[in-house]
Amino acid sequence: MAVVQSRSFAEAAIALHLSQPALSSAIQVLEATIGGQLLVRTTRTFALTPEGEGFYPVALRLLADWDGALNDLHKRFVLREGKISIAAMPSFASNQLPIAMRNFKNNYPEVQITLNDVIAEEVVAMVRSGRVELGISFEPSDGKRQGNEDLIFTPLFEDCFVAVLPPDHVLLKQQTLKAEQLLESDFISLQAPSVVRKVIFRELASYGLVVSPTYETHQLATIGRMVANGLGVSVVPSLCQEQMRELGAHCRPLLKPIIRQQVGLITHRSYPLSAACQAMANTLQETFAAGFAK
Repeated sequence: MAVVQSRSFAEAAIALHLSQPALSSAIQVLEATIGGQLLVRTTRTFALTPEGEGFYPVALRLLADWDGALNDLHKRFVLREGKISIAAMPSFASNQLPIAMRNFKNNYPEVQITLNDVIAEEVVAMVRSGRVELGISFEPSDGKRQGNEDLIFTPLFEDCFVAVLPPDHVLLKQQTLKAEQLLESDFISLQAPSVVRKVIFRELASYGLVVSPTYETHQLATIGRMVANGLGVSVVPSLCQEQMRELGAHCRPLLKPIIRQQVGLITHRSYPLSAACQAMANTLQETFAAGFAK
């Protein structure tokens, strides 16, 4: 293109930082590859062949597309544009995640975010299948690596579960509760195979307590509504405390046993994060390191 635009091999060679013989050799290689001449040269001037005339506008478009592609790629690396898809369990997505998303958008306003708020088990499945780059959930399989060698878990904070009570429940007179006190009332639980259910049942069993739920449901929000309407009591992650209060239920710390579970980032070991998604992961870590997990 430089040769045609400058109408001079000497000027084109200077513009391309090549010697004239190197430029001539490059054109000859191109012509040998396509099987014919693009330029007709004399000692003082040159002209495009009919084939060269036809190819010239095509070449201009190709170069413009190449420059545009490089520019778009640069924008993605400097986070002036891009798209990320993440999955988060609803208790986190509806309570703590918006804080981190706000911080991210303040720094990277051009990056688009798709949020999938799905149960903890589906978060892991979406990361594992590559449907999302980043997941936020409880630590898979209670911290055991077996069966999760393909995943990387990066802790953000530790969640301590709380007791949830109806507005008129007698146990609200106490500031802290024991699990055995809760189990004297009808108990509302998430359905299997919920990670939250597994954690609660496992910890209570370690104290010799067996849970026989009166009601089971699929969503923590439904548990909050059921408790608020006096159908029973429950135990939920402290992530949900604000949500429980908004639904009309009351929360109390649960001390015997103390039920803890790590919440963190889940990524696939074989899939490097895009620049935009890595920036989101960094923002999440910075946000919760600053104390917003409370």
